Amino acid sequence: MWSGATPTMMRNGTNQMCLFWAKANMDKYLWGKYEGDGKQLTPTQSMTSGFAAAFLGPCATGPMDVIKTRMMAQSKAGGQVQYKSMLDALVKIPQQEGIRSLWRGLLPRLMRIPPGQAIVWAVSDQITQYFEHRELAKHPELLAAKTTAAAGQ
Repeated sequence: MWSGATPTMMRNGTNQMCLFWAKANMDKYLWGKYEGDGKQLTPTQSMTSGFAAAFLGPCATGPMDVIKTRMMAQSKAGGQVQYKSMLDALVKIPQQEGIRSLWRGLLPRLMRIPPGQAIVWAVSDQITQYFEHRELAKHPELLAAKTTAAAGQ
């Protein structure tokens, strides 16, 4: 029942970490947008950043995804399993099939995830920016303090 749970959690956590880091950096380098600076991105800018950022996660988590899938799919009939643990699978798969086998299925993931994330970020950024703009209008000292702190770095 729980086979593949550990690599699934590791994959999802790593994927989200990569996604949020990459999105913040895409916004910074492509559009000069910093967290909480009051600058508003257009939906097209948000989609572009989200699409590009979503490539990193699947590339970084490909091995965990393959391991998770293999562990969940292995038959436990007769008590014999091919992979005893995540680490066992991480060693055996490249030994038996080559290192590139850890990224099997990457292309379909890259065809599915970045377009979906582009839409998610276009909507999410617009909602976040609406509330950020509203709060900064009520409390302009927040932006002044952030600008002063950024200038000192």
